[in-house]
Amino acid sequence: MILTGPTIRREVQSGRINISPFRLEHVTSNSYDLTLGPGFVRYTEEIIDPAKPNRYHTFHAGPEGIRLGQGDFLLGHSAEVLGSDHYVPIIHARSSVARLGLFVHVTADLIDIGSHGNVTFQLFSTLPITLTPGMRIGQVSFWKPLGKVELYRGKYQGSRGPRPSEVYKDFWSDTDKR
Repeated sequence: MILTGPTIRREVQSGRINISPFRLEHVTSNSYDLTLGPGFVRYTEEIIDPAKPNRYHTFHAGPEGIRLGQGDFLLGHSAEVLGSDHYVPIIHARSSVARLGLFVHVTADLIDIGSHGNVTFQLFSTLPITLTPGMRIGQVSFWKPLGKVELYRGKYQGSRGPRPSEVYKDFWSDTDKR
């Protein structure tokens, strides 16, 4: 079951959903609009290797924003810290932003129950576009789980700012630490 806007508002007030800062005007019929934070990550490797840490550059955009060219890929982050121990957050692009050719969080939209932090947005531009910190770029919906809840305790817990991939940690066994 997806939570409606009034239920999201009520669950934030009760503390069962954390969204900080929370803006009442960002509540929609069944989601909450997320804004873009100022930090970005750009990978600098010529070829990305999932089995190892990849080099990257971090930077911040000023109020004038940042321009992405066609085919650019960056990691950004939500200005909001969010999470819930009671509901599963799912991240989507706002349709108005997607209609401008920006793919936001398309392939990794499920946030684990119990995960709390900034959301890292995967940003892929199909057309040149300017992104401005503070713009409404995505939305989060909340879904009620069915079954026993086990809270997330993974590598991205407590994220602040954009977090580059740590998938390389999945390649290491307990006996083969690189």
